[in-house]
Order: sequence, then structure tokens, then C-alpha cells
Amino acid sequence: MSASSPANIIIAYLGPPSSYTHQATVDSFRAPKYTLRDELSIRDVFDAVQSSSASFGVVPFENSSNGAVLHTLDLLIDREEAFPDIHICGEVFMDVQHCLLGYVSQSFSSDNKDLQSSGSSGSATPTSSIPFPKEPRSKPMTDLRHVKRIYSHPQAFGQCEAFLSTYLKGVERHEVSSTSKAATIVAEDRDKSGAEAAISSRLAADVHHLAVLAKGVQDVEDNTTRFLIIQRGPVCHDIQNLLPEKFQMTNGFRLKKKALIAFNIDHGTQGALANALLVFKKHSLNLTSINSRPSRIRPWHYIFLVEVEGEREFDDPDLLHLALQELDTVTEGNKWLGCWVDRFGVNAGQ
Repeated sequence: MSASSPANIIIAYLGPPSSYTHQATVDSFRAPKYTLRDELSIRDVFDAVQSSSASFGVVPFENSSNGAVLHTLDLLIDREEAFPDIHICGEVFMDVQHCLLGYVSQSFSSDNKDLQSSGSSGSATPTSSIPFPKEPRSKPMTDLRHVKRIYSHPQAFGQCEAFLSTYLKGVERHEVSSTSKAATIVAEDRDKSGAEAAISSRLAADVHHLAVLAKGVQDVEDNTTRFLIIQRGPVCHDIQNLLPEKFQMTNGFRLKKKALIAFNIDHGTQGALANALLVFKKHSLNLTSINSRPSRIRPWHYIFLVEVEGEREFDDPDLLHLALQELDTVTEGNKWLGCWVDRFGVNAGQ
């Protein structure tokens, strides 16, 4: 049975189970007709969708406090031309509350009322580059002097800098493919010495039987991650019908829509980037974000990814086609990466 069969709609996501991407996928694809399948890396999710072994994929795209997930951006611009058919067809927002997970060491007394790390006053140390460091939002729930290594996804480290620099300053950080993978590594500590800890979710603590050493360790309270839903091929009616209703571009409704476009410019032409951006204004496409990634064609040459929103232009393929045609005249080429319903404010925090 093919991945696109209505009776077997496979959704690939960045795993292992209990990752934030897993939680976003579960929240989005609840019906029994969906089969969720975890993948080891974001690239594996792209591979699964490109090869049609999965109908859709869910990958992290950006965080409200730490910016874009660069690996996802790199796969979308597809420098290697390995994913020519990948298109975005939806987005999911989810509140992210990080916890520090591990084992409570028996070497340090749990009766100690001062639950700071060894030598910590509970305040980050000012430096010449950061004279006024952020104060952490939470305190450890147990002594952390036994923690020697911390595992997590690079995005999670970036979202928890105040807590880490205050209570775990100088502790080794090991980047892994997902926060749930970090929890898996810590859970495999055979002697349960507590030397290893993970920044992950409360769900991961339950799944892997780990203690919560600290909770709410992210720098900001409103910490939200946006995930993209990807599919093979451009959006069409048949594929749209396989998605949950809230992601479908329902006819007859004036839904605001978003799109992502990648393009190159001639860096030697004065005003080349400004000329490209003016095209979106001319065609009433509101530019909501812009990212750049090295093209790897030559040094200091970049590919730009712009996210735009609109209504009328997205409903009229001819008007949108004219905008892309004009963009071609002021760039070295562009790539349409997909169009989807703007879900911000509709399912944010789910």
C-alpha cells in the first residue's frame, strides 16, 4: 500500500518519540488514518517525503526566542538538488517548556537548602562582552554539582542560556539531533551516577523514567517553536484532502496565506537585494521574514529565503505567477517552496 493511500497516510517526524516535533505531530494528525513514524534526523524526514515512503513530514523551522533552525533552512534551499519536489503545505505552533532531566546523585545531600551548583550564587557572572547577563527564570530542584555533561539540540541550548550560564557554567555541552535523543542518551547511563543530564521535555522524563532536576529553564516564558509540514509536489486538491481540515485551503474562505520563496542575486550589482524585495511590495505581498544562507557556489555569496503573506494574490495563480516572473528579472533565479494557511493565532500553543 502506498504512503499516499487514504488508509495508510504516513507522517514522518523528527524523533525519537517524546521530542517536541513528535508532540506537534500528535497534536496535528490525530485521526486514526494517520500513522506516525519517527526519523533520526531532519534530513531523514526530507528523504522519506521525497521518496514517497511518507505522505507528509513535520520538521522544526524556527523558535520565537532563538530564531531559525538552520539545518531545515539548508535542506529547503536544497543546494545538492536532493529534494527537488519538497513543498511546504502547513505550519504548527507549539509552546516549549524545557526541563533539565537526569538522575539525582546520592553523593550530595538532598537536605541542602542551597540548591545552586557548586560555587554558584544564583546569578550569572558579568563579563566584558555581556556586562548585564540575563537572570534565569527558574532554580534547580536539586544539587547539580554532579552534572559533568549536558546533551540537547542546539536550539534548546540557545533557548536556555541564562540557566546554563548561571547554574552549569563550564559544563560540557554535547549537541544531538533532538531533545528526545538527548533524554535517550542520559537514560542509558548504566550506573545512574547523574554525571549526564539532558535539556528536554517533561514528557521525555516520563517516557525515559528520568528525574526532573529543574523545570522551565528556557530564557523566556513565551517560548514558541514553529514546525513546518512538508509534502512531495506542489499543493493540489488531492494532496490537500489528505491533510487535517484545519490545514486545508478551504474554498470560499478569505484565509490569510503564507509562502516561502528562495532566490539568488548578483552580489556585484548595486541595489540587487533591494530591487528583489521591491517586487513583493509591488504585488501586495507582505514580507514577514528574511533569512540568508551561504550558497557554497563562491565565498560570500548567499541564497535568500523570504516568507510572504497575502490573500488576493495567493487565490489568483496568474497574479502570483506574474510576481515570480518579475522576480526572475531582478534575481539570478528563484524557487517556490510552498504555500500554506497562516495558523498563527489559530492553533498557537496547541
